[in-house]
Amino acid sequence: MSSEMRCYLDISIGGELEGRIVVELYADIVPKTAENFRALCTGEKGIGAHTGAPLHYKGAPFHLVTKGFMIQGGDISAHNGRGGESIYGLNFEDENFLLKHARKYMLSMANSGPNTNGSQFFITMARTSHLDGKHVVFGKVIKGRGVIRAIEQAPVGNNDCPLNDVIIADCGEIPEGADDGVLNFFKDGDKYLDWPGDLDEKPSELSWWIAAVESAKSFGNEHFKNGNYKMALRKYRKAMHYLDNCWGNEELDEEKSHRLRKIKSQILTNSSVCKLRLGDAEGALVDTEHAVQTGEDNTKAFFRQGQAHMALKDVEAAVLSFTKALEFAPNDAAIKKEMAAAKKKIAEKREQERKAFSRLFQ
Repeated sequence: MSSEMRCYLDISIGGELEGRIVVELYADIVPKTAENFRALCTGEKGIGAHTGAPLHYKGAPFHLVTKGFMIQGGDISAHNGRGGESIYGLNFEDENFLLKHARKYMLSMANSGPNTNGSQFFITMARTSHLDGKHVVFGKVIKGRGVIRAIEQAPVGNNDCPLNDVIIADCGEIPEGADDGVLNFFKDGDKYLDWPGDLDEKPSELSWWIAAVESAKSFGNEHFKNGNYKMALRKYRKAMHYLDNCWGNEELDEEKSHRLRKIKSQILTNSSVCKLRLGDAEGALVDTEHAVQTGEDNTKAFFRQGQAHMALKDVEAAVLSFTKALEFAPNDAAIKKEMAAAKKKIAEKREQERKAFSRLFQ
């Protein structure tokens, strides 16, 4: 059996493809457990004799998301944590406990007690030493940490069950030496990994990181122009992740810092427009508040902030934002138009209040 065994899980959240997780299996230490996971990724074993469900992770959810602890999935039959089946039968024994839950992103078998391994597994989100000797660690995540973070941050309801379905949309084995398919996952020509933490080696040159930021921003702008606001948001978030890696660089001087602050403001402002188009006015407002804090020319940021306030029906706050925008661009027709609309709403509200008040004394 090859010492290098990699598998992939393509994840969707709320029906939207999020990205690819790549795991490396410790087939040399826990070969039976690793083979169970690998075969469940390929689906090659057919239908389970005990559950009647396909022995395949495809379509199975992550049904349990506990922030700062772990994310759990792989229930191929019941899809709620009460089912599952291994390729060896309903359950199989604990192979060994040589590997520990020593850090984030370890891959381990879920169980309901000793020797009850089926198909369910979990990925640690922190060191979880209290699970050592109780759950069999059999792999680790090597790519897709951003996808895992997105799963971890997904809203949950009762019993830490995600409110939006988190599904293994596709899965399989990656042949030894083959490309893992993470780069350019969305087939749009983007040559940078979606999550900088997945880089095998982090370049030291600030110019490389700035180029990555600009690239992600450009892809975001292109998706925005095409009306694909969700993908545009994804690219703007990516740009911010790469930007975060720039601030501590030894090559960063005041001129480059000024440039990066301006780029940050632009990214956040563009992100806010996407959120407005998608109906997330609160999220848009948060983005604009961060954008105006950069201290750069914030005409557009204040303008979008005003629009977010308008969407949230806080017209007085919108007027304040439009006023600040006009301080930078006093002749901007779009800002003037929004300001006039906001002042009209305030006037109409005051007139309604005046009429209501006058009726009290009739």
